[in-house]
Amino acid sequence: MKVMQRIEAGCFFWFLVCGFTTNYAAVPLDPRDKAALLELIPSGYQQLGLGISNRTGRLTSLNLTALNLSGQLHPSLCNLSSLETLVLSRNAFRGSLPFCFTLFPNLAVLDLSHNLFTGQIPANFSLKLQTLILGSNHFHGEIPTTLYRLMSLSRLDLSHNHLTGIVADFHQSLVYLNLESNLFSGTLPCFSSSSPSLSVLNLANNSIVGGIPACISTCRGLTRLNLSFNQLHYGISPRLVFSDKLVVLDLSFNFLSGNLPGNIVEAPDKSSLLLLDLSNNQLSGDIPWSITELKNLKALLLSHNLVTGQIPERIGNLTYLQVIDLSHNALSGSIPLNIVGCFQLVALKLDHNNISGEIPPELDALDSLKILALSNNPISGEIPLTLAGCKSLEVVDLSYNNLSGSLNEAISKWSKLRFLSLSHNMLNGSLPTWLFTLKAIQSIHLSANSLSGYIPDGSSFNTSSSFNQTHPSSSSSSFTSLDLRLSAVVSDKTELIFKYDVLTTTGIDVSDNLLSGGIPAGLIGLPGLEYLNLSYNCLDGQIPVGLGKMWSLKALDLSHNAFSGSVQDNISSLGNLLLLNMSYNSLSGIVPTREGYTRFPGAFAGNPGLCLEESENKHVCDMMLGRRRRRRDEHGLISVWIFCVTTLFSFYAGVFGLCCYAQSRNYILQTKN
Repeated sequence: MKVMQRIEAGCFFWFLVCGFTTNYAAVPLDPRDKAALLELIPSGYQQLGLGISNRTGRLTSLNLTALNLSGQLHPSLCNLSSLETLVLSRNAFRGSLPFCFTLFPNLAVLDLSHNLFTGQIPANFSLKLQTLILGSNHFHGEIPTTLYRLMSLSRLDLSHNHLTGIVADFHQSLVYLNLESNLFSGTLPCFSSSSPSLSVLNLANNSIVGGIPACISTCRGLTRLNLSFNQLHYGISPRLVFSDKLVVLDLSFNFLSGNLPGNIVEAPDKSSLLLLDLSNNQLSGDIPWSITELKNLKALLLSHNLVTGQIPERIGNLTYLQVIDLSHNALSGSIPLNIVGCFQLVALKLDHNNISGEIPPELDALDSLKILALSNNPISGEIPLTLAGCKSLEVVDLSYNNLSGSLNEAISKWSKLRFLSLSHNMLNGSLPTWLFTLKAIQSIHLSANSLSGYIPDGSSFNTSSSFNQTHPSSSSSSFTSLDLRLSAVVSDKTELIFKYDVLTTTGIDVSDNLLSGGIPAGLIGLPGLEYLNLSYNCLDGQIPVGLGKMWSLKALDLSHNAFSGSVQDNISSLGNLLLLNMSYNSLSGIVPTREGYTRFPGAFAGNPGLCLEESENKHVCDMMLGRRRRRRDEHGLISVWIFCVTTLFSFYAGVFGLCCYAQSRNYILQTKN
């Protein structure tokens, strides 16, 4: 799981570049600038965002955002020497930056982001430059040393380039610094010159090493700090305590160790912190009580660490929480009842821990819950009927637990359910008819339980749109596991924007149960099904003909059942099929290799009545099958002969024994007398 915190630079500066009007009536546009604009944009400039000086008539502001412009910058741009604001973002300009940009004496705002510019960043800019946005290009090299000392600069965005070198300490009072997604190395500076002013610091996705210096917390105006996806080590210093203004703290995907920090902000109950992401590190210890005092917290992400102890009861005090991810740790104890106090929860991920006890029936109070992931824990008991109240559920993963009982009707109330996994539990009973009637369902995994009876037939399989409509091939690397990717972003209005992607194949897995009967007709021919696993059951009958029409099928496993009859020629024609297993059944006949079955070695093992055709003609298999029939006939004749001989031998042996045994002979003679 990766929680992305993207900070769009443009949102800070839109007021600088939008809404310009052309005042031709007061002062006409200078002929030099007019000629330059016509060369730059031959189709006309009347509808562009322009700013014209009322005193000189020179062009001072030019905004060409998202006009689908491409190629190298026209030399006429260099004639606009009075520009104060130049915005060329979201086009397809390429090449290196013209030298004349360094000669614009009054340039205060330069935004060239989201283009294809290459080369190195120029060393010199206007001494009046306040905002420089060069993000999402292909610049390389190091940050020019002159930028570290450009005292007018307050906002710098060089993100998503190929810049290298060490990030040095800036000497000016920066407000915004975004160097995300580059190749920077070295250790973190203190940013001491910017400590009173710095609001946003984003150095995510680089190769920065060492520890997090405690001096960064002296930036008292810091609202967003993102150091994720680096190579930071060591523990988090107890002196790293931020001001109450901090809104986002993302230290995920590093190598931080030691205990979870006891104090993150000075006054937790007054903190503005909305997103805390310490996931994918090596942090240990219990969850500190101070985290449960962060009253405004909306996303708590501590997954993939070494956290121990129990989930604090006081977590229910965080009434604004929308996302809790404590998965992949060593937490123990039970799910606290007070967690229902987080009544705005959208995602609850506690999977891959050592949490025991039962699923609290009180979770039905979480009527906004979309994701419930409790897999890989020793949770026991039955699925509470009260969970029918969680009508917003879209992803439910309770696999690899000790759940028992039958599939109750609480599941049928989850009308928005897309993914359901109850595999590897101790569930019993039959498959209910409503199980496959969920309209939004995409994947059902019930393997490794003790479910019995027949697979429901009828029109239930026609309900799901995922089962019945072809769709783009999924990017999931596994047929059975859930790849759930969360994205939590704090907007400029301090609202949490939560998104998630379920990367899993569209499929049904009821393998390793006690199911009997045949494959129902409604299950066959579903064009959207990518994965079907019915193996390790007691299913019988012939393999239905409609399997050859399941064009999206990638994996089909019917092994270890009692299917009989011949193998269909058209199954191998499914172009997306990657896995085919029909082994250990009672199939018979000829498997034609020319149909492409050789792509699946071992797919028909354990079927004595099958012959793999290895030549263009069938005579080889016919001979082999003929031999097998003759052997079977011969075996039958031999069996009859052996039976007759054995019967006669037993009869005469009995008579001989009766006559030769003294007591038996005397008894017979006495009877005659």
